[in-house]
Amino acid sequence: MSATCVCGSDLWPYRGIDPVQQPTPMGHEYVGIVEEIGSDVTTITPGQFVIGSFFASDNTCEICRAGYQSSCRHRESVGENGAQAQFLRVPLADGTLVATPDVPSDDLLPSLLAASDVLGTGWFGAVAAAAGPGKTVAVVGDGAVGLLGILSARQLGAERIIAMSRHESRQQLAREFGATDIVTERGVDGVAAVKELTNGLGAHSVIEAVGTQESMLQALRSTRPGGHVGYVGVSHDVTLPGEEMFFSHVHLHGGPAPVRRFLPELIDLIWNRTIDPGKVFDLTLPLDRAAEGYAAMDERRAIKALLRP
Repeated sequence: MSATCVCGSDLWPYRGIDPVQQPTPMGHEYVGIVEEIGSDVTTITPGQFVIGSFFASDNTCEICRAGYQSSCRHRESVGENGAQAQFLRVPLADGTLVATPDVPSDDLLPSLLAASDVLGTGWFGAVAAAAGPGKTVAVVGDGAVGLLGILSARQLGAERIIAMSRHESRQQLAREFGATDIVTERGVDGVAAVKELTNGLGAHSVIEAVGTQESMLQALRSTRPGGHVGYVGVSHDVTLPGEEMFFSHVHLHGGPAPVRRFLPELIDLIWNRTIDPGKVFDLTLPLDRAAEGYAAMDERRAIKALLRP
């Protein structure tokens, strides 16, 4: 392992919302050098610098070929092996891992690590929300995924990007990534603010990057008829209002991001220094101080903690 990190989704078990009954490996974001390969591995070789997704996939089944590797028929959770460690075993290596052109310079590590999850997830959120030229995009959530959803929407050509954030440091990074407007309100007031900015219609595209009932309803109600919501926040006790959905004409698509689909393109953008998603890491710690990273993110003193083994 060259670098790993703490994910916002790691905070659900940390806070006790997802019960943990026993000592459990943690972490699912990773970049590093291949030390050994299994006997069936043919396309990955020792010495390569590689990036993979939080779900291992064969990348050959019918679902993978359709671009949904995170629902691969043979998928395995990499997180069960625990990426917050010195070494990581990655199943289905041929289908899961993507090698960089060479071993990268140290300053590219944060951005390449971001591609393993939060950038790929933000990118999928923007794609699922049909972000593109001429579109107004609203982003619910100012964590790493939401911020990189902003970067992704800008890269995909969005004309206007509304970041929903109450935190000055995150607002500043949102603007660096391409946000044109900031909305500090939440809930009903947040929806009203988005409508006011869009001639009463709502955004064409909304990225939901939190996973709560409030954030999902805010996303749906901030979207204009015929618009799209891309939801990539891990849902917790979210219930959709059927009648409201029926009459809204809002498209809803999301789930665990098929990061593997986007990795070659994202690696190329990072390698050529077109984008710098590594800016979301505002705290770097040695691996043996991982607990400090969890606490800092839980208390919103850090956006995302990078760990160096």
